Amino acid sequence: MSRSAPNCFPTAARIGALAAVTGVGPRETTISARNVRKLFGALAVLNGIDFEVSANEAVGIVGPNGAGKTTLLSVLMGALEPTAGSVIYKGTDVTKMSSAERCRMGIARTHQVPKSFSGMTVFENVLVAANHGAGLRGHDAYDHSIDTLELCGMSRLTNRPAETLGLLDRKRLELARAVATNPSILLLDEIGGGLTDAEASELVMTVKKLRARGIALVWIEHIVHVLVQVTERLVCMDNGRVIADGAPDAVMKHPEVVRAYLGSAPG
Repeated sequence: MSRSAPNCFPTAARIGALAAVTGVGPRETTISARNVRKLFGALAVLNGIDFEVSANEAVGIVGPNGAGKTTLLSVLMGALEPTAGSVIYKGTDVTKMSSAERCRMGIARTHQVPKSFSGMTVFENVLVAANHGAGLRGHDAYDHSIDTLELCGMSRLTNRPAETLGLLDRKRLELARAVATNPSILLLDEIGGGLTDAEASELVMTVKKLRARGIALVWIEHIVHVLVQVTERLVCMDNGRVIADGAPDAVMKHPEVVRAYLGSAPG
């Protein structure tokens, strides 16, 4: 059965009307997916996704396993090319561009399983990102790497081999490597997964610091109470479609979202 997103987020007309009253226009769109489909053989993992994120906006993505959340991030980042549709970044069609090209333009991503370089220290991992992602060299790259490590709570571990880190610090390093590329938008894929409540709280504080620097976020997470501490908008996906998009409370109470998680709407 076809599902459509409930009207719990302002439409373009409502935003325009608000702008006319307040004199404040809508925010510039940083990234958008337009009618994106992704097929693996005959299986449609993404089935007509329309999704956008404005400058300095934090959007959380929730949904059951297999909903297509990580696939959407991979399409936005360029790790996967969509079967149909397009990805637009700051007005430029980047659909055919590689992940490396998009990274240098200002799109960065973390992975569910941290992918640090073994055989390198924490600092060297971040320096590689500053060199190849942000395009920095010499003292600029060094200073930027030190600043990034401090921002992500990793300064005390600068000279530690990356492969010796515990889970929380590997998650922090994954985040630091992405931040070191100097992104305008950061795509986070279950970075809170496997953490204790205390560790997740530390992670939230770090992500809030990134928000304060004006970095837009798209954050996939199953721990919703962590997600809503940072994001002002939730998108729920199921079966490769967006079924709800709006304020967190409205999205989590919507019957389609309850059905996706629990199998039936509340009686």
